[in-house]
Amino acid sequence: MKTINQLAAVPEPNDGGADSGTSTAYCRARWGLLAASGLDESQLLAGVSRALRKGGDYADLYLKSSVAESWHLERGKVTRSNYNQSQGFGLRLVEGEQSVLTSADRFDATTIGKAADLAADAVGHAPVSPAGLVLKLPKRGPTYYTLDDPLPSLDAAHKIALLESVDRACRARSPLVVEVMASLSISLDLVFLARNDGYCGGDVRPLVRLDVAVQVVRNGRREGASRTLGGRVGLATFDHAAIESVAALAVDAALIKLEARAAPAGTMTVVIGPGWNGVMLHEAVGHGLEGDFNRRGSSAFAGRIGQRVAAPGVTIVDDGTVPGSRGSLNIDDEGTPGQCTTLIEDGILVSYMQDSLNARLMGVANTGNGRRESYDVLPMPRMTNTYMRAGGVDPAEIIASVKQGIYIAHLEGGQVDISSGRFMFAASEAFLIENGRLGAPVKGATVLGNGPQSLKNVKLIGNDLEINTASGVCGKAGQSVPVGVGQPTLRIDGMTVGGTA
Repeated sequence: MKTINQLAAVPEPNDGGADSGTSTAYCRARWGLLAASGLDESQLLAGVSRALRKGGDYADLYLKSSVAESWHLERGKVTRSNYNQSQGFGLRLVEGEQSVLTSADRFDATTIGKAADLAADAVGHAPVSPAGLVLKLPKRGPTYYTLDDPLPSLDAAHKIALLESVDRACRARSPLVVEVMASLSISLDLVFLARNDGYCGGDVRPLVRLDVAVQVVRNGRREGASRTLGGRVGLATFDHAAIESVAALAVDAALIKLEARAAPAGTMTVVIGPGWNGVMLHEAVGHGLEGDFNRRGSSAFAGRIGQRVAAPGVTIVDDGTVPGSRGSLNIDDEGTPGQCTTLIEDGILVSYMQDSLNARLMGVANTGNGRRESYDVLPMPRMTNTYMRAGGVDPAEIIASVKQGIYIAHLEGGQVDISSGRFMFAASEAFLIENGRLGAPVKGATVLGNGPQSLKNVKLIGNDLEINTASGVCGKAGQSVPVGVGQPTLRIDGMTVGGTA
């Protein structure tokens, strides 16, 4: 019996195009979901057509299987592991703004037929003749991540050894380390989609993640920090050098906190470091640019296409094509190829993120942002990898330009009000800026503001764009999906800092 990693040589569907990785993804997803269940494309398309027999504008059938395992280390030992497996399909029927979803946790033609009848009855118009759908295979295109299954690439003994090496690396970094917690999460999703235009498409989506958290103690004071590696990559990414690096970052961040003093409060200039800190952009701006919020008029950016919403030089994109990033997609959960969409260009709002439903209702192009957590929930516009493009200023020059302010090296979580754009984020690692130089570390700093207004207050944009491909998890309407975030170093004037001094 073949494993999914042995299927590169399986004959691909003949669409007359050039060879590419997306055809391999199609074949692997087809083998794992359809062939393993005795199904083929014609049966899926028949189910879609049957769902439309009493009317409706659109229908699709989404199949998904997920396999995931995790390993957890505490106090030098792996104490827990988990394994989960699930599969099912969701059949969606759309009429106007309304969507009906019927789902089941099994794949077979009979169950798909019953689901189609339920969806059709929910619409309940006079019967129409079912359309005979003609299969349309996806156009061949690039892939943005490995299609190999990461779960069998290491056996249990090597996964445990990997976590134990993290523990040793952290403790070797400093004698002040008193606790190390590490976890290894590995998953593989297979998805396959059939639509009422005859399209069928499939994808293979691996995801790995290594989380490292440490605690240090000196003179009775305890501080902690954490870092994460991962993305849509293989476990080989977690080699010796990577483990040493992530351990050093976590331990050094915790040690710096032992020196931290209370943060000042007030309105001041804030410099925000690159990479993960793009999470503030994701929350305070990105959600407000999702199509559904703007179609309903509930976003601070609604009705502002073509208007200046940010300072000159600010360009923000949502990019599902970042190689190996956890937010990347070869196709989204509606079959649209992954793409890079410019949302704000040189300060001007030029686009929102769209799924098929909102794009149709707003009369604009679908941007490939239709995402769903699983087969039993409806897709909606979601971010993939959202980041601000680099500017042209050296980060050292940005810090040197500030007489008094705060440098934020690492943000924690935050809160945002989509309708007003107001946000609050806590800084887990921050420093004073005094006379153009980094000063003492501070703790307890929070930054508060309004997303659109803060974009207008961006004064300098660094040339050091970093995209965090490992950590982001986006929640919306009860659904969680993996995302990437990023930004270069930014200087923002007039931000409100809540401190503890």
